[in-house]
Formats: sequence, C-alpha cells, structure tokens
Amino acid sequence: MSIGLIGYRGCGKTTVGRKLADRLWQEYVDTDEMIVRRAGKSIKEIFATDGEPVFRDIESAVIEEASGRGDVVISFGGGALDREANRAALAKGGHKLIYLKCEPTELLRRIQADPQSAHARPNLTALGGGVEEIESVLARREPVWRSVMTAELDVTRLTPEEAVVYIVRLL
Repeated sequence: MSIGLIGYRGCGKTTVGRKLADRLWQEYVDTDEMIVRRAGKSIKEIFATDGEPVFRDIESAVIEEASGRGDVVISFGGGALDREANRAALAKGGHKLIYLKCEPTELLRRIQADPQSAHARPNLTALGGGVEEIESVLARREPVWRSVMTAELDVTRLTPEEAVVYIVRLL
C-alpha cells in the first residue's frame, strides 16, 4: 500500500512522512527533495531564476515518477495537486492520500520556526508569507485536496509521533 501526504507547507508532511515510512517499513520519498536534486538548486532559486511554470513542469515530471512506485510513503509539495495531470497520475498510482490539515496560525508558527524555510521556499503570493497568505492559499487548495483525499487528519495540536499513530489507524 502506498500513502501520499498532502497539505500546506509546515503541516509536517516531511517529518511525519519519514516517521510513517519507518513505522510501515516502506521507502520514503519527498517530491520537493526530488525537485531540488533534479534542478540542482533550491525551490526558491527555481522560482527566482526560472519562474513558477518551470518549477511546476519539473514537479509534474517528479510526481509522475514518484506516483509509479509501490509500497512507498510520499510527501507532496503543497501545490503538487494544482495540475489536473498530477491528480490523474496520483489516481492512476492508487495511493491513499492523507490531508494533514493544520490551522493557519500554527502553520505560520511552524514555518517561522524552521530556519530552512525562508532560505529554501518562496512566498506564494504578493501577501508576503504571513497568515493572510496562508489563508488565501488554503482557500484555493483545500477544495482540491479534499476532492482527492482518502482521509483528513487535523495535526494542529499533534506531535509527529501522534500523527503517525492516527494515520496508521486511518489506513
């Protein structure tokens, strides 16, 4: 069984994904890490030098590759499901998709607490990365995530270890 984790940056996809893969004795794949390796630069640098369309094209190729794997835990970037082709690739792969929901204020706290975030990740709107940006992006992306998810888990007040226990129960 393959599991995909979806949600906003800072919700814990990478941390929970690694722990979940260990718990299930499965390979762990992070599509953002695959993109960085393939491009040879950070996501923020890709956005700055090549633009978002180039980033999204690389992301689509990576999703196509990752979604073909079996018995794997995959963390997908927050915007990975914006493209219909990416959603189709995931559906074809038969992955159980778990939406890791988190309140905007907690997302902001986690993003600001991560020293790598500002260096590696671009702002997603002209709103500059604050709560308003998070709420705006969530309003656009949540309906898409909910349309493809297998289950939703509110991780706002959960530790990564607690989230893994709940995800295993959801499977």
